[in-house]
Amino acid sequence: MYGKYLKILRKDLPIGESFDILERRLKIGNKKAVMFFTDGLTDGEKTQRILAYLMRVAPENMENITSSQQFLEEQMPFLDSNLITPKSADKDVPDETSGWSDEMIENCCRQAEEKMYSGLTPLIIEGLDKIIIMDTRDYPARSVEEPEKEKTLRGAKDGFTENMMENISLIRRRIRDNNLIFKHNSVGEISKTDVVISYMKNKVNKKLLSRIEKEIENLEVESLTVGDQSLLERLLKSFGAYGKLNPFPRVRYSQRPDIIAAHITEGKIAIIVDNSPTVMLIPVGIFDFLQDVDDYYFPQITGNYFRFLRIINFLVILFLTPIYMLIIEYEEFTPQTLSFFVPEENFAVPILIQFILLEIAIDGLKLASLNTPESLGMSLSVIGALILGEFSVNSGWFIPQTILCMAVVALASFTQPSIELSYGVKYSRVLMLLGAGIFGIGGFIAGAVISVIFLATTKTLSGDSYLYPLAPFKWKALKRLIFRSEK
Repeated sequence: MYGKYLKILRKDLPIGESFDILERRLKIGNKKAVMFFTDGLTDGEKTQRILAYLMRVAPENMENITSSQQFLEEQMPFLDSNLITPKSADKDVPDETSGWSDEMIENCCRQAEEKMYSGLTPLIIEGLDKIIIMDTRDYPARSVEEPEKEKTLRGAKDGFTENMMENISLIRRRIRDNNLIFKHNSVGEISKTDVVISYMKNKVNKKLLSRIEKEIENLEVESLTVGDQSLLERLLKSFGAYGKLNPFPRVRYSQRPDIIAAHITEGKIAIIVDNSPTVMLIPVGIFDFLQDVDDYYFPQITGNYFRFLRIINFLVILFLTPIYMLIIEYEEFTPQTLSFFVPEENFAVPILIQFILLEIAIDGLKLASLNTPESLGMSLSVIGALILGEFSVNSGWFIPQTILCMAVVALASFTQPSIELSYGVKYSRVLMLLGAGIFGIGGFIAGAVISVIFLATTKTLSGDSYLYPLAPFKWKALKRLIFRSEK
């Protein structure tokens, strides 16, 4: 087996072509051995300690060792080590390698190559039957720190990173229960990205779990180099839930371990993708996005106040500009208390066009701020808020009321932690705004009805209503989502 393994691996691996793929030959108790590893993904200090021990193994200690399993038990003082066996769905795999076919041997070598590219180290020893895998990986990674988008006033200050194993440990640290399960898959013909499904086996929707596992195992995709979004789009298509015109998100993203752990204990499924600092939660409805971690880190009355503010801001984001459009259109019906908000002077650009331009301008400023170095961030704020805003009003392009409305909408949108839902709400707001600006009150109502139809016809990945527990109506469940209460 030693010669067969080496022949296949040396043929496949770009040793000598790619400088980071290395082969290390050594002797363990007078027996030839070869290690393959990827420089840059391997912990040099850990590997050096293993090498130092293996090269000190006495020949007499190797005389009676006839299998890789025996070697692991007697001569391998390394906790994270295992053996590779063939993966075969057609028939049972014999324990003895003498019963393995050439396809099974090649399958073992392919597994060893995939693991080597993940930072693990395959070890092949002359006279032993199976490939030994040692977990010596050491990924380049940033420190565990609080996510910029999901900061909290109180509570934990850690967050997910691009290291999958680190993310798993952050969840396991919070849920110390035998029912917490992590299942691993490799996705992508080229990237072979590690994907892990996490759930509580005593609470999860088993039908949904089985389908997600099956879909991920059977995904035929060349690469997952852009991470979770590529995986999500493939899953939505396979579930028949991918709608190009439906802006409302079917999963919730989070970079906070405490949020993911809390949802997992409620029966949801978390999908962790290597190289991505965000974890996906499935299934989710519209009301799952209205909860935030600060609601639970403060006393109940304060948590309810925060949730009330978030719901009010959600309504402001959705309806402020369309309603102001109606106030301008039907000035004669505007209450006296709101008359100060109606512009008295003439304006050169129609209100509808002003709002559309401001919608685009605010998104443009957001994109600009993402690509602006921190040292120039204040300069961008001054230019955007003072120079451009002041000039646009004085030149007659915009009136102060429209700028005020869009400023309130922009600030209120930051109370919503989900970027995906924020844009779903934005598209609904623009639809109602266009209806109100072109067709008046009838157009506003039509836009609102279309948005409600989108929400009502949207299904979660489990097949439930996106508006549950509002539709179908269940007051007890709805009350718990709107108001923070003791379970």
